[in-house]
Amino acid sequence: MLQYNRNLAVEYAKKHALKYNPNYFHFDGIGGDCTNFVSQCLLAGGGVMNYDKYYGWFYTNQNNRSPSWSSVRYLQRFLLDNKQPGFIAKIEPIYKLEIGDIIQIRQNPNEFNHSVIITRITPREIYVCAHSNDALDKPLSSYNYIELKGIHIIGINN
Repeated sequence: MLQYNRNLAVEYAKKHALKYNPNYFHFDGIGGDCTNFVSQCLLAGGGVMNYDKYYGWFYTNQNNRSPSWSSVRYLQRFLLDNKQPGFIAKIEPIYKLEIGDIIQIRQNPNEFNHSVIITRITPREIYVCAHSNDALDKPLSSYNYIELKGIHIIGINN
């Protein structure tokens, strides 16, 4: 198992939270860019792409990517259920998360609809970066939500 480089993921998040990376398609306006951005951060942290068309996690271009690359629901499924190359993760309470971990936010009654990456933690606050309502070190407490789901990255299968 490879180690996830949380610092590289956070460095990428802070660099591209407000200035989009031109190497990736921008999904705002067609479903949102939040999970695409989180996937980019994960890749920067050492992620290994899994090219399984239905259950993998990969991006070649806007028309050749896995559902998990840009969908909140499918990213969660990939991170939690993956047994092939790519990330290994588990659900953890928010207070147990670390920088580089993912929080998914449910802001409507039907489903989780937003993904963010933790970029800083203090004794009183968790700060995140995000796309779709772009945010650089935004306090998690400033979000309106129904439920939060913490996803802790354990490591990377190669």
